[in-house]
Amino acid sequence: MTVLTVTRLMRAGVIVTAGSDGAMEAPAEQEWTMDQDGRDRFEIPKEVRSIAEASFDQARKAFEHMLSNAQQTATTIEDRGAVVRSNAKDITSKAVSFAERNISAALDYAQQLVHAKDLSDVMRLHSEYVQAQMKALAEQAAELGQTVSKAAQDAAKPKT
Repeated sequence: MTVLTVTRLMRAGVIVTAGSDGAMEAPAEQEWTMDQDGRDRFEIPKEVRSIAEASFDQARKAFEHMLSNAQQTATTIEDRGAVVRSNAKDITSKAVSFAERNISAALDYAQQLVHAKDLSDVMRLHSEYVQAQMKALAEQAAELGQTVSKAAQDAAKPKT
């Protein structure tokens, strides 16, 4: 078999092997014919066809598996997003509620100051307001901290 023949066979996709004596051999069952326009035509061997079909089947299964995993991941992200949005809504509503209470307390304090009769009355009102606000802020911080902690735990919790 000449180099030109081996090259033609390789270009045509035929598997060429070396014999025990080092000579190049093409499979005996390979049929070669000439087309009307003079070009070589060949049949794909059954073994090559079955290997190609198995490779395509394997690639299709791998793609379907990858696509299934991607869909599961997207669903998990959506579920996590719903949990995070719900917890963010809770945190926001608590923060707004705390702000409303604090503003209301400040307005009440201002109104009481307007009606104060003397400096000692102003000092007493101020002391009461500061103590009440410090207590309220401590309670609000604790409550908000618990809500944020719960939100973090919910977001990190594995889906069951």
